[in-house]
Amino acid sequence: MIIPILRLDNVLLASIQIDLSDTEVLQFQTDVVNKISESDTLGIAIDITALEVVDSFMARVINETASMSRLLGAEVVICGIRPYVAMTLVEMGRDLIAADCAFNLSQGLEMLKNKIQARGDKYLASGDDYAQPDSV
Repeated sequence: MIIPILRLDNVLLASIQIDLSDTEVLQFQTDVVNKISESDTLGIAIDITALEVVDSFMARVINETASMSRLLGAEVVICGIRPYVAMTLVEMGRDLIAADCAFNLSQGLEMLKNKIQARGDKYLASGDDYAQPDSV
């Protein structure tokens, strides 16, 4: 795993700190999807604060990773998009439509907590690993 994926309760945190080759971006995607499917992950925050450049391929893979994660039941927030990266993505016609975006990791984790709570998963929201969603 070139990018560590940390687990915080039922949320994963992946912080991309280095520029990645196309092969490494695809490996990151595989690692994220596998990590989500191995556990009871309710959300993932992907922090790209350290990246000064996000090319079209990387934007596409991050968007697809977010879509795959959502299909597996995990909410997704992309954190720390720099202004120049945002402008470049828009100019290239690349939106990150499969994920919400947050200014920084702190806001991203709060956003994940709220999204998980809103859909009825009380695990993260209550802070209790053993809490169960309300019965229907």
